[in-house]
Amino acid sequence: MTMTSLHAEFSPDWASGIASGPAVAVLLHGYGSNERDLAGLAPALRLALPWVSLRAPIALGHGGAAWFTITTPGDPDAEPVVEATDAIWTWIDSHVHPDTKVVPIGFSQGGLMASQLLRTRPERVVAPVILGGFVLGAPQPGDDQLTGNRPAVFWGRGAEDRVITVPAIDRTAEFLLGHSSLLERVYPGLAHGISTAELDDVRNFLVIHVGSDAVNEPVARR
Repeated sequence: MTMTSLHAEFSPDWASGIASGPAVAVLLHGYGSNERDLAGLAPALRLALPWVSLRAPIALGHGGAAWFTITTPGDPDAEPVVEATDAIWTWIDSHVHPDTKVVPIGFSQGGLMASQLLRTRPERVVAPVILGGFVLGAPQPGDDQLTGNRPAVFWGRGAEDRVITVPAIDRTAEFLLGHSSLLERVYPGLAHGISTAELDDVRNFLVIHVGSDAVNEPVARR
């Protein structure tokens, strides 16, 4: 599985060769969607970082894609998740300078993949954002390092989300509480989606943990 030849949406300021600078954002969509979906988060978050939105490697038809197939909802097999994680890192290694930090922002399955980037190369990742997502149950190579470092992680989800199972939520809470400095937000009335309040919280999280240059100032209304 490789992602070097698959589709991606880039911010206008993404370098034509190897992206560099302090940090770039990597946007990771959910099951059945594609790279255009999460690209819409960039203006909503007022992202000032160079960003890329990647399409998952498994084609589902009608323009949709997946990072891994669904077997048991909320509890995927480890092997295909690891393969997808390796594919994302292969793409990053080919397109991002090795000294540049990665800010993964993912929704649903993409949220799991954002957590995978943190759990496999924690030294490379800063301020991961998990939206309506969960973590893999199997241990990952960077877990011991995370226990000591406790990096900042944002995990937001809807109180009415019926897509992510209760066992997956419980597993994710236990893992993140033990391996990160967790900022958890649960949004009343929100199902499996992303709300304006959540975007506001993510924006503030990025400013605190990536820097004030991570987002643009709001455009003043006349």
